[in-house]
Amino acid sequence: MALLLDFCCRSRGGKMSRRSLTIVSIFFVFAGSVSLAIAQTSFEPPRLPDGKPDLQGVWDFRTLTPLERPEDLSDKAILGDEETAEIEANSVARSAELNAPSTDRSELLPAGGNVGAYNHYWVDQGAQVVDDQRTSLIVDPSDGRVPPLQPGIEMQVLSLAEDLGGPLPVRVRAAGRGTDSYEDRGLGERCLVGFNSGPPIVPAGYNQNIQLFQTSDYVVILHEMVHDARIVPLDGRDHLPGGIRQWLGDSRGYWEGDTLVVESTNFTDKTASFNPSIAKAAGNGTTLHLTERFQLVGDDTLLYEYTVDDLTTFTQPFTAVLPMKRGLDLFEFACHEGNYGLYNILSGARAQE
Repeated sequence: MALLLDFCCRSRGGKMSRRSLTIVSIFFVFAGSVSLAIAQTSFEPPRLPDGKPDLQGVWDFRTLTPLERPEDLSDKAILGDEETAEIEANSVARSAELNAPSTDRSELLPAGGNVGAYNHYWVDQGAQVVDDQRTSLIVDPSDGRVPPLQPGIEMQVLSLAEDLGGPLPVRVRAAGRGTDSYEDRGLGERCLVGFNSGPPIVPAGYNQNIQLFQTSDYVVILHEMVHDARIVPLDGRDHLPGGIRQWLGDSRGYWEGDTLVVESTNFTDKTASFNPSIAKAAGNGTTLHLTERFQLVGDDTLLYEYTVDDLTTFTQPFTAVLPMKRGLDLFEFACHEGNYGLYNILSGARAQE
């Protein structure tokens, strides 16, 4: 063990390189649980007066690394340096192409015409893969994929070609679909939950930042997307009674060494057990037990790890690891229930009728 850690920390003055972090991470993957070896690094985090690591700040979680390992890389857990460089270069080139100025529109749009949605300028997928060059954020199971669903459970997928009807626990809803009621619109569109804020946090789209505030008694996780704040007590209190359900669940935190552990239950049945993307949903939140871990592993890197444990929905628990980078200011995303866009969608449909 000591030799492994010494090997991984030599190349950058005690800081792990991309590949070294991967080696140690994989070493610590066991069936049924994951405990990342970054807990064993020699990095000494700054500390608050109570002696706990100071995790405070804005943290950026955008990345080119997908949640699940692509099927064409099914036998490849780690990218080579050339593959990594190619992916990152292609991303830069694609962004430059999509963001290039276009010619002015010469004709007027017809009244009530489709004006389109956000163009690529407003979307920020990041420009790099994760530090250790993994092919997926999921590290357990070893195939890097969300486990199979239990018999009778189906993955709900938002379709742009049809109106699926009724409330769905997906994070967005196709524009122009489902206008009978506000309940036909997606949770994100209704400003109830952010489409990348989770919990757990799954990178997507834009506003991919959180800000952490910390005292001896509480940690606050402020999400830029929809601007929700999770206030996590650290005093060992019990979870809320099972009959009290919340959009973001009921979170309780504690420290394992220098790692902040947050366990959440009591999610509502109006949210999914897990959203692999903003347009997919599996199960519902009432059966979800979520464990998140936050650890400062470098001056500018906060390692975020989560385990989804819901054997009613999935055939086994699964774990993902997402390095977050220190960001700048967090700006308010002033999304609120009853927003003008939602009002206009429904009132426009009534006028059309």
